[in-house]
Amino acid sequence: MADGLDDPAARAHAWRRYRRLLRWMALFTLLVVLAALAALDLMFGPLHWVTVLAAIGGFGGTAMLTAALMGLVFMSSGTGHDEDVDRR
Repeated sequence: MADGLDDPAARAHAWRRYRRLLRWMALFTLLVVLAALAALDLMFGPLHWVTVLAAIGGFGGTAMLTAALMGLVFMSSGTGHDEDVDRR
């Protein structure tokens, strides 16, 4: 019997859950980036387009990369894939 990510049904469920997590994190990241841009605009006045792109890349890229990597860790642990690797 297949366990963890070897089972097609479990694998499909895990990837659906992972994509749903990333969609929610993308929405949250969008809100954070907009709030950061508004705060920067309040503190420093109108922003140059390069500054806006740097803020989007910095705040958004960091948050999405973190969400993607942590989501993969949760998926690997939650499906029992980590335990499968340790079996001898």
